[in-house]
Amino acid sequence: LSSFPLSRQVRDRLKQQVVEMKEKFPGFRPGLAILQVGNRDDSNLYINMKLKAAAEIGISANHIKLPNTATEADVLKCIASLNADPAVHGFIVQLPLDSDKPINTEKITNAVAPEKDVDGLSSINAGKLSRGDLGDCFIPCTPKGCMELIRQTGVQVTGKRAVVIGRSKIVGAPMHDLLLWNNATVTTCHSKTSTLAEEVGKADILVVAAGKAEMVKGEWIKPGAIVIDCGINHVPDNTKASGKRVVGDVAYNTAKEKASYITPVPGGVGPMTVAMLMQSTVESAQRFLEKFQPGKWTIQYNQLTLKMPVPSDIEISRSCIPKPIEQVATEVGLLPDEVEPYGQTKAKVQLSALNRLKNQPDGRYVVVTGITPTPLGEGKSTTTVGLVQALGAHLHQNVFACVRQPSQGPTFGIKGGAAGGGYCQVVPMEEFNLHLTGDIHAITAANNLVAAAIDARIFHELTQSDQALYNRLVPSVSGVRKFSDIQLRRLQKLGINKTDPAALTKEEINSFVRLDIDPGTITWQRVLDTNDRFLRKITIGQSPTEKGFSRTAQFDITVSSEIMAVLALADGLDDMKKRFGRMVVASSKKGQPVTADDLGVTGALAVLMKDAIKPNLMQTLEGTPVFVHAGPFANIAHGNSSVLADKIALKLVGKDGFVVTEAGFGADIGMEKFFDIKCRYSGLRPHVVVLVATVRALKMHGGGPAVTAGVPLPREYTEENLQLLANGCSNLNKQIQNARLFGVPVVVAVNAFKTDTKAELALVVQKAKEAGAFDAVECTHWAEGGKGALALARAVQRASQAPSNFRFLYNTELPVVDKIRLIAQQVYGARDIELLPEAQEKVAIYTKQGFGNLPICMAKTHLSLSHDPEQKGAPTGFVLPIRDIRASVGAGFLYPLVGTMSTMPGLPTRPCFYDIDLDPESGGVNGLF
Repeated sequence: LSSFPLSRQVRDRLKQQVVEMKEKFPGFRPGLAILQVGNRDDSNLYINMKLKAAAEIGISANHIKLPNTATEADVLKCIASLNADPAVHGFIVQLPLDSDKPINTEKITNAVAPEKDVDGLSSINAGKLSRGDLGDCFIPCTPKGCMELIRQTGVQVTGKRAVVIGRSKIVGAPMHDLLLWNNATVTTCHSKTSTLAEEVGKADILVVAAGKAEMVKGEWIKPGAIVIDCGINHVPDNTKASGKRVVGDVAYNTAKEKASYITPVPGGVGPMTVAMLMQSTVESAQRFLEKFQPGKWTIQYNQLTLKMPVPSDIEISRSCIPKPIEQVATEVGLLPDEVEPYGQTKAKVQLSALNRLKNQPDGRYVVVTGITPTPLGEGKSTTTVGLVQALGAHLHQNVFACVRQPSQGPTFGIKGGAAGGGYCQVVPMEEFNLHLTGDIHAITAANNLVAAAIDARIFHELTQSDQALYNRLVPSVSGVRKFSDIQLRRLQKLGINKTDPAALTKEEINSFVRLDIDPGTITWQRVLDTNDRFLRKITIGQSPTEKGFSRTAQFDITVSSEIMAVLALADGLDDMKKRFGRMVVASSKKGQPVTADDLGVTGALAVLMKDAIKPNLMQTLEGTPVFVHAGPFANIAHGNSSVLADKIALKLVGKDGFVVTEAGFGADIGMEKFFDIKCRYSGLRPHVVVLVATVRALKMHGGGPAVTAGVPLPREYTEENLQLLANGCSNLNKQIQNARLFGVPVVVAVNAFKTDTKAELALVVQKAKEAGAFDAVECTHWAEGGKGALALARAVQRASQAPSNFRFLYNTELPVVDKIRLIAQQVYGARDIELLPEAQEKVAIYTKQGFGNLPICMAKTHLSLSHDPEQKGAPTGFVLPIRDIRASVGAGFLYPLVGTMSTMPGLPTRPCFYDIDLDPESGGVNGLF
C-alpha cells in the first residue's frame, strides 16, 4: 500500500484548488509558516520536503528559523506575530524544539491560533477531535494521511475492529479518535500492553506508531488485515554504506504475507503526511476567504426600544449598549492586525486593509446633501445614520456610513454635538463629540508647528548672516557635514545639483538659506479647537527676546486648517506627506511661493499625522458600522469626510453593498465640492444623491419669517400653510437641478417633523418628483430609527441601479475666472461674477505660480444660494462678488472668498458648556445633545 500515487493525486487536486482561488481572488495565495528552533538534521530534511511540496502546489511557504539559544519567550513572540499575520493561513512548529533553554512544548503548541494550527496539535483542536467535531478542527497530518490510505483500500471502516499501537498526541491518540468517529470499534495498545499479540490478532485495521523497530511480528497479524506502519527506526546493516537501514514498527517481510494491505517503510505514510499538511493549509485558506470575503457579513444588530415622546439624544445614546469594537471590526471583515482599539467602542483601522482588499470590487457610493438650510440644520447627519440603519439592520445589506469628525469648538459653543439625533446616532455620542482618537489634536500640533517654523525662520534670517545660517542649517557632526533629504529637495528646487555642503558657492548658499518670506503674504495661521472670538486678530512677537519683530496674526478653528483638508483628500501616507510638502504658507519678497518643504517641516508633519491618517471605526445605535474620519470646513475647504475611509468602506461592503457619506451644508456647496474636488482626486464615482429637505426650511424659502437658534418657531412653521410651502419649493427644485447637473440620480428625503401635516409632506414629495427627482419619500427616522427610513433605503436601492452618467462641472484646465463663473452661474443661479481688486491680483499671482489648474472651492454662505444670506428661495440675476482668492495648494484647490466670514467662531451668551458636566454616579458626560 504505497502512498506515492495517492499523495500525487492529493497534490494535483490541491494545485488546481489554488489556481481556482487565485482566479477568484487575484493576488491571493494560501500561506504556510514553518517555525523551527535549532538546526537538527532530521528537522531540516522534513522541512525541505514540506517547502518543496508547498512550492509545487502554489502555497507561499515561509521558513522561520530561530537559533538554539532562543528562549521560550522568543518562540512565543514569534508565534504571536505569525498568529496575527493575515498572509499566514497554516502554521506549524517543527518538533522537537532544539534549544539550549528550557521550553514547554505543550505551551508552545497551544500558543498557535487554533484556526491556523494545521498540525492539529493544540489542545483546542485535539479536544474537538476527541468529541467528534471533525468538521470544525484540524486533524494531525499523520493520522489524517493514514485514514486516507485506509479509504484508498476500499474497505469500509464502519463496524471494523481497529487496534492502534501507540498513544502519542501526534499519532496514536488522534488516530484512535479518528477511527472511533468513523465508526470503528477501537482498542489502543502500547508497549506495556501484556496481551499485545492477542489484541493485534483481532484487528481488521492495525495502525502502529510505537517507535520500536519491528515490534509487531508478522505471525500476530490477522489474515486479510489492513496494516498501517507509521514507524521510522534505524537498525544496524553492514551491507549499507551508512551501516544502518530504515525499518518500521512492523516486521514487514513476514507481515506482508498475512495482510491484505500494508504500508512499506520508507515510502508508506510519510508522503501522505506531507500531502495532508498541504491539504489542511489550503482548507485553512478557504475558511479564511469565506470568513473575510467582502459581501458576506454576519452582523449582530441592536434592536431599538422606541419611546414617545422621543427622549434626549444623550438618554437614547446611553440606553444603547454598543458592541465591542473588535466585534464590529470582525463582522465587517477586518483582520485583527488591521484594528487598533482605543477603548471598547472605537478603533483605528490600518491602511493595510485597503491594500489587502485592493482587488475587490467597490460597493455603491451614496452622498447625502440637503437644500439650503435654516440656521438649525435640516438633519443630514440624522438622515445619513437613519439610511444606513435601514439598509443594514432592516434590509440586511452590507452598508457603511462615512461621516466627518465634529469640531470640539461648536460642541461647547452653540451646536452641542454632531452625532446625528433621536434614534439615528453614532454611539457613544460623547466619545464621538469629544476628542475621539485625538486626530484634531494632532492637526492642531502639526499646524502650529508650521506656524512656529515660519516666524522662527523669519527671525533667524533677520538676525544672522548667510554663513551663520548655513552653519546652523547644515551643522558639522563629528567633523562631517551632510544635507538632509528635505534639504536635498530644496537644492533641486533651486536648480542646485550638488550634494556636498562644501561645494556650494556664496550665491548658492544665499539662495539655500534665505527663504526671504514677505510677512505681508503669510497665509498660514495658528489654530485652536475652541471657539475663542478674541483670537481672531492678535499681535505676536512682543517679547523682548524677539528683538522687535512683531506682526499681526490670528487664530483659526483647527478644522479650518489646510492640514485637515489634506488629511481628508490624501489617499495614503505617502500622498499625505507629498501634499504637506506642497502647502504654500507665504510668498518670498520676489513673489515665489514658500512651502512647508522649504521650511524643512514636511517629515515632522508626517510623523505627527501618521496615526491620524487611519480612519476611526465606530457604530450606530442599531449596530451598523461607521467610519468617522476628518472634518474639514465646508466653506474654505470641501466639507467632506476622508477619501481613505470611503475607499476602505467601499471595498469592505463588496459590490452589492452601500457606502453612505455626507457633504457639508447644502447641495450648492458641499455636494458640488464633493463632486468637483473629492471625486476628482479620489477617482470614485457616486451612484446616488440623497437630498434632505424639510417643510420648515422650504417655508422659510417661501417667504416665512426668520428662523433663529434658541428662539421658538413663528406660527407659520407650526401651522399648515401650503402656499408658503409651494413658494419655497423653488429652492428644492434648484438643488435637484444642481445634483442632476452631475448626471447622478437624486432621491429626496423629506425629513418629517411633528408639526408637519400630511398634506405638506405630500406636497413636497409631489414637487420633488415634478422637478426631476428619481424618487421622493417621507422619512421618520429621527423618531423611529432605521424603520423610519425604510422607504428611503428602498428608493436608494432602486436609484443605484438606474443609469448614471457622472460628469464634472468644469475642466480644471480652464482659466481660474472661468471656473468660478461656471459654478456661480450654473450652481448658484448668478448672472455673472465680479472680482474685486484683491481677487484679480490673486488670480494673476496664482496663475503665474502654476496653481491656475487647481479645482475651485467656493467659500460662500450656506444660508442662501447667493452671497447674501437674506436672499432665500432660488434667486437669479445677481452678480456674485469675489472679495479675495486664497490657495490650499497641498490640499489641491483655490478658494475664492465670497463676502466676509470668520474661521474662528465665538461663544454665544449662553454656551452649551453651561449644561455639560460629569455624571456623579456613572462618571459619564451629561449635557450633550
